[in-house]
Amino acid sequence: MASKKAVQTFQKYTVQPKGLSGLIYRIFSIDPKRSSGVPLNPQFRNPPPGAQDPAGYDDPVTVPAADLAGNPYWKRDVRRRYPQLSTVTQADAVALLEVGSAVNPKQDLIGEAGTKQLVAAREEGIKGLTAAFEKNTGLAKDVLGPGGMPPLPTGHYPAVVTGQKRYELDQEQSYSADYPCRTFT
Repeated sequence: MASKKAVQTFQKYTVQPKGLSGLIYRIFSIDPKRSSGVPLNPQFRNPPPGAQDPAGYDDPVTVPAADLAGNPYWKRDVRRRYPQLSTVTQADAVALLEVGSAVNPKQDLIGEAGTKQLVAAREEGIKGLTAAFEKNTGLAKDVLGPGGMPPLPTGHYPAVVTGQKRYELDQEQSYSADYPCRTFT
C-alpha cells in the first residue's frame, strides 16, 4: 500500500491581501503562507470600541452612603474603634450630687416638681462646685470614702481594713514554704 501524506489545511483567522497587492505580497514575502496579522472581524461593531465617551458614564449612586457630607470616614471605619469622648462639667457634677442619676437617684423625681428640681440643680451647678459645697456641706458625704477621702479608681479598693488580701490562693495552687527561691547575680 502506498502511504499518502496527509495534507493539513490551516484556517487563517486573519485578513489576507487579494488582487494585485496579494500577488505582490506573495512574490516578495519570505513565507507567503504566514498570516498578515490583521484579524478577521465578521461582525460590524457599532459603536466601535473606544467610541464611548467616558464622561458620559453615570456612576451608580447609593444614597446615603455616597453622600460624604453625611457619611464621614471615621463613622464608616469599623477596623478602628475611636474613643468616644465624654465630659462631665461642674454643672453636671452638682446635679448628680444633689439629685442623683437615673440609675441611682437620691430622691424620687415625679412630674413637674421633679423637672423643676432638675432645672434648679442645673442652674445651681452653673455657679460651680465650691458654691454648691458652701451651700450644702453634707453634699459629698455619699461619694466620699472612709475618713473623708475621695474614691479610688476601680480595682484599687482595699477589701478589708485589717490588711488582708482581696483574694486567697488555695494551698495546691501555690508554692510551698520550703520552695527554694533562687536569686541571680
